[in-house]
Amino acid sequence: MVDFTQARRMMVDGQLRTFDVNDMPLLDAMDSVPRELFVLPGRESLAYIDQDILVSNGGESRYMLSPMILGRMIQALEIDAGDNVLDVAGGRGYASAVLRRLGARVTFLESDEALATSAKQCLGAAGCDDVAVAAGALEQGYAANAPFDAILVNGSVEVRPQALLQQLGEGGRLVCVKGRGRAARATLYVRTGDAIGERSLFEAAAPLLAPFVQPAGFTF
Repeated sequence: MVDFTQARRMMVDGQLRTFDVNDMPLLDAMDSVPRELFVLPGRESLAYIDQDILVSNGGESRYMLSPMILGRMIQALEIDAGDNVLDVAGGRGYASAVLRRLGARVTFLESDEALATSAKQCLGAAGCDDVAVAAGALEQGYAANAPFDAILVNGSVEVRPQALLQQLGEGGRLVCVKGRGRAARATLYVRTGDAIGERSLFEAAAPLLAPFVQPAGFTF
């Protein structure tokens, strides 16, 4: 039987710290959130592997990002307690739980209602039942709870997530993986007034999100 407490400690020490995740509140949050609650039933033993994990069961494929990629992405958002955060393509809710443990006010957004329902159950089991769970088109964001201080996109995009960027407040940050294959990079966007700055962070691979795939003949 897997000792999940020990598995979390090994994840923090062997995956996060060795990949430049050094923010102590974030390390504490990822050490306290039971990742095994957010995988598909029967796959709990895989919860702490250093890979993206499929968490959808039918419909569009959705993955929980590998701990080290997700950790670096959340760290780049520089979450402060009380920040209003949107978690896009959150699967079964793991990233939302981590963000909530950091003191953020979190809105979880998924395109599939069944997956959103599963996420609500998983978040409740993890003691995060105050996360707002919504179902809707990922590319449209969630204007009802905007403006956001930070937006986490759990996957890779090929086109600029324009509607999401427009839902950032002043100084708001959005992090995603941009591109595919070896050219993909974790990318941070920051809003200053009407301008959106963009900064490449590190090499990263993540599953492509269908609403953000570049159409044939489109130039980014």
